[in-house]
Amino acid sequence: MGFMDRVLRKESGVDIEEFLNNLDVEEEAMYEDADAYVKPINLQRDADVELINQEVRKGNIILLNIADLSKRNSLKLRDYMNDIKSNVQQVDGDIARISTERVIITPSKVKIIKRKE
Repeated sequence: MGFMDRVLRKESGVDIEEFLNNLDVEEEAMYEDADAYVKPINLQRDADVELINQEVRKGNIILLNIADLSKRNSLKLRDYMNDIKSNVQQVDGDIARISTERVIITPSKVKIIKRKE
């Protein structure tokens, strides 16, 4: 039995698939004393761009889902991303693609280490 088999087997009392699938189900209350939040946002329309720009100005980190728009309208995606990138640069934030479907956007004083493998 390999290491991963031992780690992931159900006998340990933890079903990793069930755990991962239920992570998004739980509703969390906003913490009043938090300095910043990590917010997932789906990029689909103009209003989402303004929301992203507002959240970055507030100092929040955005996990941006671009999957739907990249399949439907790559030109619109490019325009939206140019707008977002411009705003992020104005507030001295950072932006990086973390997968084909996800982009991370950070506010001022939070930088992303970008390395190519």
